[in-house]
Amino acid sequence: MTKVWLVTGSSRGLGKSLCEAVLEQGDRLVATARNPAQLDALAERFGDRVRCIALDVTDENAAAAAVQTAVDAFGRLDVLVNNAGYGNIGSVEDTSLAEFREQIETNLFGTIIVTKAAIPVMREQGSGHILQFSSVGGRVGAMGRAPYSAAKWGVEGFSEVLAKEVGPLGIKVTIIEPGGFRTDFAGSSTTIREGRPEYDATVGATARFQRDYNGKQPGNPERAAAVIVHVAGLDQPPLRLALGSDAAKVIEQADLARLEADRAWREFSLSTDFAASGQAFPWEGK
Repeated sequence: MTKVWLVTGSSRGLGKSLCEAVLEQGDRLVATARNPAQLDALAERFGDRVRCIALDVTDENAAAAAVQTAVDAFGRLDVLVNNAGYGNIGSVEDTSLAEFREQIETNLFGTIIVTKAAIPVMREQGSGHILQFSSVGGRVGAMGRAPYSAAKWGVEGFSEVLAKEVGPLGIKVTIIEPGGFRTDFAGSSTTIREGRPEYDATVGATARFQRDYNGKQPGNPERAAAVIVHVAGLDQPPLRLALGSDAAKVIEQADLARLEADRAWREFSLSTDFAASGQAFPWEGK
């Protein structure tokens, strides 16, 4: 059975590769971008199986209209992919509050807004799959990308709660966590600022690495798209899926280190219960 997809951020990067993979396998698609003229090639190539529309993910009315386009054109919405997003590089100190808000609005609130627009349709259908693009930076604090990581950690928490709430309604949720892929994400889509000298060994190093890494990332967008399409067809998809060897490695290392730290400080954690009253604190008598 063919599926109906809605993909945000369809004009380039992983979003573009995913849209092509979806249409090549015969599914139907609502492709979205801030500038829908960037999607003309999709419309020319795939005809009536795709609708290309403008969407600013921070606009509630536009999000509702995008979901309604899927219903009006194809009768349903089976898969929502919240892919639109961006992340600049700069220190916390040198990043303005306005820029924090802009990145969080797009990366987190944009995901929330489009998700909320889609839920009623999927709930009434009794089925659907919501794919939320997070990042390796949604599992590990990405130095120099505080607004981006703050937003993506928010996507992770929001989506984990969402999965528990809508799972009984027949709606699946999968959080996608890409590492480095050879897309425009680290190129013209990103503003890179090394910042003041005091941050040269941290944010500065991140900025230099990003410039050098661009074009050398291990991730292949076409293979990522194939994996995502396959996962969207599973009866029991994962809640989280890291994409790319770099993401898998970094996330595993971070999770193991976090577990070790939790175990090392476990006595402190347990010492705060009422049941521990009268007992010495871990640091007392040592």
